[in-house]
Amino acid sequence: MKLEVVVIPVSDVDRAKSFYTGLGWRLDADVSGEGGFRVVQVTPPGSPCSVIFGSGLTSADPGSAQGLHLIVSDIETARTAVASRGVKVSGVFHDEGGVFHHKNDEGRLAGPHPSRSSYSSFASFSDPDGNGWVFQEVTARLPGRIEASGALFASASDLANALKRAAAAHGEHEKRDGGRHDEAWPDWYAEYMVAEQSGSTLPA
Repeated sequence: MKLEVVVIPVSDVDRAKSFYTGLGWRLDADVSGEGGFRVVQVTPPGSPCSVIFGSGLTSADPGSAQGLHLIVSDIETARTAVASRGVKVSGVFHDEGGVFHHKNDEGRLAGPHPSRSSYSSFASFSDPDGNGWVFQEVTARLPGRIEASGALFASASDLANALKRAAAAHGEHEKRDGGRHDEAWPDWYAEYMVAEQSGSTLPA
């Protein structure tokens, strides 16, 4: 079983869409139906799990989703990146118990975990409705957890769409290079597709 989607409750769909795409999350869908029904799906860079919000999706109160974790390899870099987009982010913290973290702001100690051990350093932020997100730094997985590497595609359609995005970006790359045909385009495509899935810097 693979967790595919998390639904979060929001009060203003357009505001939420602007917020999450403003974080650099990929917009996968924005579909409307009858009676005001609307589904917006976004995906954090490098995440196999997407986030859905909209109208007519859930009876949960807007802002009631809390403790949604975004796993990062460098907590300070991730925090700086989000803050640079105008989002209010907590300082990096660790928990006084050292196991996970308590609810709200309880037990927070400033700075990363003293030993910088994996799973132990955090930073938090919220969307405009108050749905709470937490960065968690993971540098080494516990036994039993597998960290996928490279690019993974769930279907031929996913792969085709990734190729189309890479092709469009590569076309711009060739224009910047004077319009010359790039013989190494397969390597460029591969680098672009892996970087897109991992959330790393895309090739220019």
